[in-house]
Amino acid sequence: MQRMFAEATPWHVPWMDKVKDRVVEMSARHAGRTIFTRFMPPRTAEEAAGAWRDYYEKWRMMTRERLPGELLDILPDLRHLVPPAKVFDKPGYSPWLDGRLHAALRQEGVTALAISGGETDMCVLATVLGAIDLGYRIVLLEDAICGSADETHDASLTVLGERFSVQLDLVTAQTFLEACATFAPAPR
Repeated sequence: MQRMFAEATPWHVPWMDKVKDRVVEMSARHAGRTIFTRFMPPRTAEEAAGAWRDYYEKWRMMTRERLPGELLDILPDLRHLVPPAKVFDKPGYSPWLDGRLHAALRQEGVTALAISGGETDMCVLATVLGAIDLGYRIVLLEDAICGSADETHDASLTVLGERFSVQLDLVTAQTFLEACATFAPAPR
């Protein structure tokens, strides 16, 4: 839910505006348990490793040397939630590679994650698959995630919902909020 995907950039995700209000509502209701991950491009394409270098040679306009810094931030409607919400920066699609997020969640005793945001077939997919590999139970908020292309968004939801049904629940944001309301908050 970063500005570089919500605003007029080559990476604009038109559907983000349609899920934004649900993400804001979810995050506001659970700000103390919310973590925003930000996709952080390298400063230059030359600083990227391996195939990421080729990627950023194609998308040079999205490197930090060319992209206005404020576009890296989360949406203004979410920014005011930090703190208590937290922000973790990541250089790729997955937030799990450097171990910081997993360590922070384990320290808090977290065993399940409700996931929202964008893009369904990229960062959301990498986040969900990594979380499953690490043993987390996933609640994927199907109407609070978005992608740039309907076909890959729908295909990702189909794969996740059918192939990972033991480790993942695919629910609406409203269903999740109603379920949360029936349980007392867990001690921190």
